[in-house]
This record gives sequence, C-alpha cells and structure tokens, in this order.
Amino acid sequence: MNKQQIFSIKNEQQFNDAALEVFGHQAKNCAVYRDFIGGLKIKPTEVTSFQQIPFLPIELFKSHKVVSNNHTAEVTFTSSGTTGITTSSHYVTDVSWYTESFRAAFNLFYGDIKNYTILALLPSYLERAGSSLIYMADDLIKQSENADSGFFLYNHDELYHQLKKQQELQKPTLLIGVTFALLDFIDNYNLKFPQLIVMETGGMKGRRKEMIREELHEQLCNGFGVNAIHSEYGMTELLSQGYSTGNGIFNCPPWMRIIARDTNDPIMLLDNEKAGGINVIDLANINSCSFVATQDLGRVYAGNSFEVLGRFDNSDIRGCNLLIA
Repeated sequence: MNKQQIFSIKNEQQFNDAALEVFGHQAKNCAVYRDFIGGLKIKPTEVTSFQQIPFLPIELFKSHKVVSNNHTAEVTFTSSGTTGITTSSHYVTDVSWYTESFRAAFNLFYGDIKNYTILALLPSYLERAGSSLIYMADDLIKQSENADSGFFLYNHDELYHQLKKQQELQKPTLLIGVTFALLDFIDNYNLKFPQLIVMETGGMKGRRKEMIREELHEQLCNGFGVNAIHSEYGMTELLSQGYSTGNGIFNCPPWMRIIARDTNDPIMLLDNEKAGGINVIDLANINSCSFVATQDLGRVYAGNSFEVLGRFDNSDIRGCNLLIA
C-alpha cells in the first residue's frame, strides 16, 4: 500500500479495498492491535468489508506503543494533559504520511495554500513539545510562502494589527486558534472582518468555562465580525483531520471515515443520524493503527459528514479490557 493508492481514493469500492488491505497489514504487524483482535475472537481473514473491521480503543495509545512496523519513529506526537494525567504518544515512523495527508486535505477543502495568509493563535500548544497541531500549522505557514503568516503567543495587539493589515490588503486570511485563546483575544479586540476564516481547534484547557458550540460560535462570530466559525477535528493519535465550514458539521477527506458505535456495546455500529461513540478510519495512519475508537460522541450523516456532540463521561473507553496484555 502506497500514498498514491490512499490519497487518490475516489469512491466507496476504492475505500473498502484500501481499508481491507491496511487492516490486513496492521492485524499482522501491529502487536497491540493483533492482541486486541485476538481478544475479540475475530479472524482477520473473515473480515470482508470495512464495516466489519474492529476499532482499537484510543486509550491504548496511553499505555502501549501502537506501531505497525519496526522502524524508528521520526517524530513522536503527544497529547496535552494536566499534571498527573497520562497522555497519549503517537510514534510516527514516516512523517511524510502526515504531511501529505494534511496538505491534500487543506487543498481539497480550501484550495491552494499559497493564496492564504495563515495566522496561528495556539499558545498552549506552542508552550509544549510534541504537538501534531503545531507541526501541521508550522508546515502550512511555510507552505503559504507569505511573510505575513506566522504564530502568535499572547501578543494579541500584534495579531490585531496583522488582521487589520490583511483586511486592508483584502488578502484571504485563515486564523487557526485554540478556543480559549480566540475568546481571550475578543475580550479585548473586536473586528468586522467578514472575509476572515476563523478556525477553532477546540480546547479550553481549563482556562475558561466550557460552553456549548452554538454559544461559543456566536461569541466568536460577534467578536471577529464573521458569519460562521470553521472547525478542525483531529487528534494526536491520527494523521488526518475533518473540517467544518460552519454549523458544526464536519466533512472528511476521501481516505478518512467516521462510523458511530453503540455506547453500551462497542462492537455494534449504528445507522446514520443515530448518536453514539465516534469511530475513525484514517487510512493515512498506515504505520500505526488506522481504526480507532475515540472518546468522542457524535452523529454521522450521509456523504461522509458528521457532528461532534461531546465526550464520554467515563475516563476509559469501554472495550479496553478486551486487550490481552
């Protein structure tokens, strides 16, 4: 399986064929996933469609090295967490899969990166090592080949003046920011910049009170003077992202798929529009595990779109005990 096969997927049959090939590879070569499948008494040779593929609980990235080859990791991405909380580690043995995935997805949803000024307000991520979001934002900033693109920490005055400059230049601009930092910014600065794309990546990180999406997006729309708030759905354990251009509805690139599962029976998958746990198929994650059961709750719609409704209350995903250590 090579990048061309993954990133040129155009229909359901191609996705199914690629998913089965990736599954066969990972069922054989990823020890954690192999043991998990064994615990479920599933024979990989009897899996004939991607809907039958079992999903590895994301919690196992906290306690196991989830890799599907014996190569040395080129980069290790780690999740954020408060002191005393065990974080996930994603050992990426070929980071070019990640780079190609997010570049191709950005081009698919937003067009040529060189048309944009990319501004990143990601203080909590910049202040620690191992963030996959920072890796992506840094690459997009460089790919934009724009001297005005760049990161901002807490220098909100500088960001405000840069945004005003972009508005005057009528330059397409994307501001990607962690939620609490975007809210901190509009506490002191207000804009009327309807052409601006504001993309929130989620996360209060304990800095502000949690709020429902509708309330959050209303505040951000008012603060930046835009009609809709875009969102990015990604995580440390994956190499692909979904994007929303408003109203909280995300779309996936063709090599990524969201499937809802029953919250009480993690093996049972749900029909479209029924709320449940979010399972992700990310075929770009070929050297780790492409089939991950997340801690998010959501609802899947036709056309490979979905929305995120919240997170599980319990700290561990049901089904982790199926792993044979």
